[in-house]
Amino acid sequence: MAAAQSRPTPLPVLAHSLRIGARFLGLVLLSVLLISCEAISYYSQAARGQLKILTGRQNIQTLLDRGDLPQNLRDKFELILQIREFAFAELELPVGDNYSTYVDIGREHVVWNVFAAPELSTEAVSWCYPVAGCLAYRGYFSESEALAYAQQLKSEGLDVYTGGVDAYSTLGWFDDSLLSTVVDRSDYQLAGLVFHELAHQVAFAAGDTSFNESFATAVEREGIRRWSESLNDKRLIDGAEHSLSRQSDFVALVTLWRSQLHELYESELPDAEKRSRKQTLQSELRAAYQLLKESWQGYGGYDAWFARDLNNAQLSTVASYNDWVPAFEMLLDQEEGKLSAFYRRVAELADQEAPVREEALRRLNSLSGEATL
Repeated sequence: MAAAQSRPTPLPVLAHSLRIGARFLGLVLLSVLLISCEAISYYSQAARGQLKILTGRQNIQTLLDRGDLPQNLRDKFELILQIREFAFAELELPVGDNYSTYVDIGREHVVWNVFAAPELSTEAVSWCYPVAGCLAYRGYFSESEALAYAQQLKSEGLDVYTGGVDAYSTLGWFDDSLLSTVVDRSDYQLAGLVFHELAHQVAFAAGDTSFNESFATAVEREGIRRWSESLNDKRLIDGAEHSLSRQSDFVALVTLWRSQLHELYESELPDAEKRSRKQTLQSELRAAYQLLKESWQGYGGYDAWFARDLNNAQLSTVASYNDWVPAFEMLLDQEEGKLSAFYRRVAELADQEAPVREEALRRLNSLSGEATL
């Protein structure tokens, strides 16, 4: 137990602590109300992990005022405050107190997500949660727990992929913090991360991972472009443009092979032949990536990703974040780049029933394709 305080806790701090405690209690109660012991265990670890982050927060401005920070951290903290201001003033994002605090996680990733898909299908498995709805992943604050669950799914015959996550959004339940897992990123990558996570608070469709992540990715990309141009730094602009271009190339490559796998799985071939052809397509995808790297002058930022199995679960992670990005970019173009109008239309889409929303996105994707011809 901590020693008794020598003076009363200031009322704003006390009120903030009570709000945190109430929200945490709500998370715990949600887990207790679930029937499955496995579910209780899962939600309990999520609540504990989030509480540890909340209690480890340090105000960034206070840290800067102390004057004893290493220069690399000082530079990043000053940068994040500038990014926050740009996100609010120029991107009209709900910044609030998000990213005004810092947490040293003490590990490589904050969360490990588990993805799964049937052996002969590109359709990802989903899990359903209170508030967020059904999502195409299951997150753990412990790598060992994530790997254990992944092994369980693998023993059931599913394709499985486990990936470390460096940051995430609490969707406005809490003020998100800058984490030690991301401070070493380049300036434009850090800016993109903030824009991406804040976008989740603009619009969120419960249970629709592709919609939510594609929208956030579109905001991230547009935000990086506008932010780098606002600084009029040619090196930064060039670096951001090259990164976005490589990302587009990567997505296009994976999407093409995922389509080929989908056609294979939907064919009338025997399962044994599908499995053999699946391995061939995975090998061809790796070979195609090597050719793509040559056009990037040997850039190897995706090497670790291509060193994995390239199974259906892994390919689904690219789909979740990018399937509808062209649709959202077309929507922004229709609104002549006016972000408030763009956000309003996205929020309206988020409120639609899933079939109506998907049909609207398909039309926008089609218009985007016609525009590039």
